[in-house]
Amino acid sequence: MIRILLAFAVLLSLRANAQVTQRNIFAQKYNQGAFSEALIPLDKWAPYPKTPEEWKSKTDPAELAKIIKAGEEAFQKPIPMVTASLLLDFTRSGDRERHAAASFGRRNQLMNLVLAESVEGKDRFMEAIANSVWAICEETYWGVPAHLSTQRAKNGLPDVEDPTVDLFGAETAAVLALTDYFLGEKLAKISPLIRPRIYFETNKKIFEPLKQPNRYGWLSTTNPVNNWNPWIVSNLLIADLLLEKDAQKRSANAYQYTVFLDRYFNSLGEDGGCDEGPSYWFAAGASAYDALAILESATDGKIDIYDNELIRKMAAYVYKVHIANDYFVNFADADPKLKPDGLMLYRFGQAVKDPELTAFGEWAYGQFGAVTGGNGNQRPRKVWNLMTTSKLKQDKAKTYNPVANAWLSDIEVLTARSDNGLYLATHAGHNAESHNHNDVGDFIVYADGEPVIVDAGRGNYTARTFSSRRYELWFTQSQYHNLPIVNGFGQPPGKQFNARNVKSSVSDKEVSLAMDIAPAYPQEAGVQNWNRIVKLNRAKNVVEIADDYTLKQNPDSLQQIFMTVCQVNMSTPGKIMLTTSGKKTVSLTYDPKSWTVSTELPSTEGMEYNSFKTKWDGNPVTRIILTSKTLKPKGKHSFVITKS
Repeated sequence: MIRILLAFAVLLSLRANAQVTQRNIFAQKYNQGAFSEALIPLDKWAPYPKTPEEWKSKTDPAELAKIIKAGEEAFQKPIPMVTASLLLDFTRSGDRERHAAASFGRRNQLMNLVLAESVEGKDRFMEAIANSVWAICEETYWGVPAHLSTQRAKNGLPDVEDPTVDLFGAETAAVLALTDYFLGEKLAKISPLIRPRIYFETNKKIFEPLKQPNRYGWLSTTNPVNNWNPWIVSNLLIADLLLEKDAQKRSANAYQYTVFLDRYFNSLGEDGGCDEGPSYWFAAGASAYDALAILESATDGKIDIYDNELIRKMAAYVYKVHIANDYFVNFADADPKLKPDGLMLYRFGQAVKDPELTAFGEWAYGQFGAVTGGNGNQRPRKVWNLMTTSKLKQDKAKTYNPVANAWLSDIEVLTARSDNGLYLATHAGHNAESHNHNDVGDFIVYADGEPVIVDAGRGNYTARTFSSRRYELWFTQSQYHNLPIVNGFGQPPGKQFNARNVKSSVSDKEVSLAMDIAPAYPQEAGVQNWNRIVKLNRAKNVVEIADDYTLKQNPDSLQQIFMTVCQVNMSTPGKIMLTTSGKKTVSLTYDPKSWTVSTELPSTEGMEYNSFKTKWDGNPVTRIILTSKTLKPKGKHSFVITKS
């Protein structure tokens, strides 16, 4: 769980210099006065159930039973200690997980107790809740040490005189606001000082520091922003709308937060695609929906941008990159596997009137159940999910029709599936995308929903992951993606290292992406042109990769890499047999006169690589290396992937 949570915590510098379009969707439609008129007064807004009777009328009884059980388990645990040593651990060792286990553990524990008490209503959890609230309020800083770089002092410990806002500080504000909403009156009976302390600390640590928006990259008006923006804004909205008693401040802040959210929408391309990948979409596009849902509830539907075409496209992205089961396209740092939040997807689909997204949500809920409870993040979303369980029945027989192909023109991602179960995803783009890997021209192939040729994915996040040493990590390097290595050179980071002459083609016979990836390589590699076509040939039901290149001179070396999690059999010259976990067999054919073949296993040692021991269901990532026998300045070669 900790690794999943940390996967979303990122620095924004990896996305500099991309496009920003000043759409300002909210600001164009609403002004400050509209919020003043539309917001339901604090004492009249009741977004969630408060009594056991209300919970029972709106929520699946099975989910309520899980909530009480989780509360009982939390009740048995001591409050985790958050020490100076844990905070300093990040600067001393680069590790992020030991502090996160304690800090996130406190918030998970509190939210599980709060939900259980609200659902049950017997007061048995209240003393533990008061202790957890007080402990969190006593913390100097609500974020994680990796995000202290915004503060002026940079010595590993937070500066109490310089509060700054990060992802998990905003999450904490939402947790305390929900606690106050559900149980404020009961807390006041324990002590009249607890509720004022919640507001005081949230105001000091979160609301006031936001009055200096220029300090925060996630609030930039000129550079694109990523998941940090909607993720934080959605938490700011729920916290402020539930805690702020001054009506004028409340409406002014809500309006300001939508101005902040506009900066995320301005960062998207017209295709609505998420260059961070699907797992990050659940913290980006889905968090934007969380904010819209909060506003819809708090204004009785009077503040609403669901009809905007960009919002609809942002919502549709997630099912356009779904492969099968719990596998999604995972370029950049995105994870290959995730259990999609079906209840949220269903709610989003209903809001934007997208029947495909609605059906995708119903299917996901049937397959994977409810993402609810107090653990993890996006807790306001999970509470709304709970209320949706009374509307939907978990039905494993639910189906939806996956998209046959999709072209996301701004992020330059193409997906396609064949009649015989092959799935292809490929992309062009550039090497300064959010959570960037140097991977222009990369592609992945699945067979019957199982991985064959893969993007290995990210490792564990540490201090090195978002530092100047990021590209020392093998999983970020193009040499460990399905790409050529020319004269020993892979692709460097930077927006200037990109694809040119990008052209997609979609027809009944084939779906293909053509691009020249020469600009993605440094000048020292000596690449003049490298025209690559990645194609799903629907007539033959095969995937074809064709490269046509011109170099400045005879190369010293030329290699082609294929990454896989299959068993590899190279005994037949010209044909590499790949066997999936489900015993599906796929062949990768090449010209044996032109290439020698070898394999290696990338390292899984070290804290950045621990996740590769389990990431692909325990299957090791294998790097297949084809080394050219014929070193010429011009050449063409092709590879064909066929399902046996």
